Amino acid sequence: MASIVYIIGLVLSILAVLDIFKKPMSIVGKIICSVLVLITSWIGLAVYFLWAKNHVTEWFK
Repeated sequence: MASIVYIIGLVLSILAVLDIFKKPMSIVGKIICSVLVLITSWIGLAVYFLWAKNHVTEWFK
């Protein structure tokens, strides 16, 4: 069971980072957002997918 949760978290993390790097932002903003999502694990993924996904380009123009 734990390995399934780990794999889901890994896949969602990869999807989040790929989505961040597709956005029209500076490279520094992309790196900062990616590191924050990866460091904060499930909480970072939830915040990114539920709220920050649509607002992150405004923060790092």
